[in-house]
Amino acid sequence: MKTAYVFLANGFEDVEAVTPVDYLRRAGVKVSVVSLEGSEVESSHNLTIRCDCTLDDVLNAPLPDLVVLPGGMTGTKNLAASEDLRKFMKKMMDERRFIGAICAAPAVVLGSWGLLDGRTWTGYPGVGSTLTPRPGKERVVVDGHLVTSRAAGCAEEFSLVLIKLLCGPESMRKVANAILAREEEA
Repeated sequence: MKTAYVFLANGFEDVEAVTPVDYLRRAGVKVSVVSLEGSEVESSHNLTIRCDCTLDDVLNAPLPDLVVLPGGMTGTKNLAASEDLRKFMKKMMDERRFIGAICAAPAVVLGSWGLLDGRTWTGYPGVGSTLTPRPGKERVVVDGHLVTSRAAGCAEEFSLVLIKLLCGPESMRKVANAILAREEEA
């Protein structure tokens, strides 16, 4: 069974966190919602999520097949401030495990750690415009094992691409059909 962690910090963007969790679980992926600390995390729109575990709980566990970093400016700043998460994500990159980051997360988290150097990526318009290379304008960008996306309005496409890469096109089509996704996304 494929595994994924979705890391949450206070101030995360609701749709960018919940959509990947939901869709990946529909595809049969064992998804753990991981907080930086504590059992509950509050979103940028006051949604409280009870997490499955904390970062400390997973630091010495086997790496998952995928990690997802949702956006939300406050949430991404909180994620980027975690030295333990930076080290964890560096291991994910070094082992070429799948990483998904959406909205502000590509620039604010991965970019601040130098993990976008030499990569093709996208993110929320204007965030990361000082990074080199600059973000693209595509809704979802796949560069090897790195998947980035622009914003909450792209969360469905982003999640379906993650399923396709992790579980294959047939799994992605099954989930897309079950949720009545727009044809261009499937």
